[in-house]
Amino acid sequence: MYGKTIDQLIDALRILPGVGVKSAQRMALQLLEKDRAAAFKLSEAIEEAATKVGKCAQCRTLTEHDLCDICNNASRSGSQLCVVETPADLFAIEHAGGYRGKYFVLLGHLSPIDGVGPEQLGINKLIERLQSNSVNELILATNLTVEGEATAHFIADKAKSFGVQVSRIAYGVPMGGELEYIDGGTLNMALQSRKTL
Repeated sequence: MYGKTIDQLIDALRILPGVGVKSAQRMALQLLEKDRAAAFKLSEAIEEAATKVGKCAQCRTLTEHDLCDICNNASRSGSQLCVVETPADLFAIEHAGGYRGKYFVLLGHLSPIDGVGPEQLGINKLIERLQSNSVNELILATNLTVEGEATAHFIADKAKSFGVQVSRIAYGVPMGGELEYIDGGTLNMALQSRKTL
């Protein structure tokens, strides 16, 4: 519609999650019409990140180094290991600020239909860490989806055979949430995962 080069830019921007045709079009036109310097800066930042960022050798999150800052931090407890599906999940837990252990990032969840099995998720590497006897508690923080639950159960079964305490993140009513506005499935899970005071 705009010409080959602009259409390619719009298509490239559409690979971002939540960006449709109209949003990609607005972004492309903003960069080309009003802020060429930002376009070059964005291009350089994307190229540099794509070139320099890889996976942490220990936890598999994104990092520029062999080990990420969390795995390299001696003040973090190695006896607690939190398993998450994505680096974004790790960042969310870090942003919350209460966890001081280390992580293992699966980079997905079990999905036999899509050809994603334990090998693709690095579960053999996770098992090696559990076999080292340095982990006392494995916290499963996979998403609360059917695939996330299946992944958590699979990992829990493996971890228990090494005598590691396994826990699952709690789920239910959000802080500040009013019961009348909570969906039935969430409310049922909150009741099932209640704890004694």
